[in-house]
Amino acid sequence: MDRALVIGGTRFIGRHLVEELLAHDYEVTLFNRGKHPNPFTDHEGVHRVKGDRTSWVAVAEAAREAEAQAVFDTVAYYPGEVEQTTRALSNIEGHDIESYVYISSGDAYGVDEIPKREGETPLRPCSDEQAVDDSAETYGPRKAEGDRQVFTAAEHGFPAMSVRPTIVYGSHDYTGRFEYWVDRVREHDRILVPGDGTNIHHIVAVENVVRALRTVAEEGEAGEVYNVGDRRVLTLGETIETIAEILNEDVELVTASARELAQGDIDPTAFPLYNPNPHILSTEKLSALGWEPLDPRSAFENAIEGSVEPERDPGPPREDEQRVFEELGL
Repeated sequence: MDRALVIGGTRFIGRHLVEELLAHDYEVTLFNRGKHPNPFTDHEGVHRVKGDRTSWVAVAEAAREAEAQAVFDTVAYYPGEVEQTTRALSNIEGHDIESYVYISSGDAYGVDEIPKREGETPLRPCSDEQAVDDSAETYGPRKAEGDRQVFTAAEHGFPAMSVRPTIVYGSHDYTGRFEYWVDRVREHDRILVPGDGTNIHHIVAVENVVRALRTVAEEGEAGEVYNVGDRRVLTLGETIETIAEILNEDVELVTASARELAQGDIDPTAFPLYNPNPHILSTEKLSALGWEPLDPRSAFENAIEGSVEPERDPGPPREDEQRVFEELGL
């Protein structure tokens, strides 16, 4: 397998995926609207087809012209997109797709089990209304229904698979979630941490996600889904301390309960990477395919040293945090 079509491919996960494929001697074709700059304009091994993914015929035609063996869907946010794309790709005259890999999400899980396992932990339900809604509240249900469309496509003989990452961090991340803590460590000696710092929300380096996508395309089984998260699970406190160690910064972590945070009108969930309930994904199934993840220390270093392009500004304002510090007598 050495020819791939990437739906998307110019931002964050998609951009890293193209780099991963090129590093493994793939010829890559991007299919997107051209809304964002193409970082691979001058790369001979990357071609681009301009088109809208809601034109299923155009997606299938791009795959046929590229003679793509693998199709990676990095920008499917609605289950209808997965349904129509897999249907179109399965009906290309004179060309067979060997693997279609959909990026789902750990948020597709509907039960707080430790760890969450593929095929065992129930998925979120998704109503017809949720399936076409674009709010953050329906993201998990929509991703879960996208997984169900993958299962349906595989039942009809199409080699569709799914990868479920938890929160992704790394260079070119536009969400600002990991960068929030990097900025706090760089700019302040005292850092406010919700709870007692021991909460766990499994995160995953973008390098590990794209390694998973390629591995699943090459070795995965149709109709199967594969979790992906960093090999080592860190608490929020350990995450911040690791960032500080890499930056050689001496910081004080100040933990605060929900009651104490309320003094600054801050909800604990306003902090990026905070989850009141442990969120851990089992990666045993992915590892069995031969997935080789980057170690967390190296992944953190890459994320800190790499280019960041935040479009969002998550986390509570510093002035609200200062009010909490004052209430704590600091």
